[in-house]
Amino acid sequence: MPIKGGGFSRKSQASSKVPDSSMADIAFLLLIFFMVTTVFQKDRKVDLVWPQAEATQKIDAKLKDILNIWIQRDGSIFINDRPYEMGEISAVVGPLYVSTDRALVISIRGDREVQYTTIDLLQKQLVAAGVVRVVFATELEQRMARERR
Repeated sequence: MPIKGGGFSRKSQASSKVPDSSMADIAFLLLIFFMVTTVFQKDRKVDLVWPQAEATQKIDAKLKDILNIWIQRDGSIFINDRPYEMGEISAVVGPLYVSTDRALVISIRGDREVQYTTIDLLQKQLVAAGVVRVVFATELEQRMARERR
């Protein structure tokens, strides 16, 4: 009578286990790759002559909940180091304000020589965007920030 299977058997069977000996190496290589290739945005230095104030109050909000709007002497406006036209402010700030559950604080950082009409137009754009938390950065505030460091 013939033997079923021919009498030959494999010495090693295929393993159903996933090899995980090099998993930690791959994780560390990915971690190093992302650390090396990540670029952090640096705020560019904006030369402004800050407006003066007799008194100031520290903003008690997280840094991620503060949106800085820079206004230079010539009336150019920057949000997060990107230039914008006056008519675009409402369309840019409105969705950001709503996405933070209205916790976003708008900090207007303008040069002392900026014309009042420019500030007024900016405020109208912020009102059109539905923003209610607006602060103005001043020279006294900048001195206080330097002393805290």
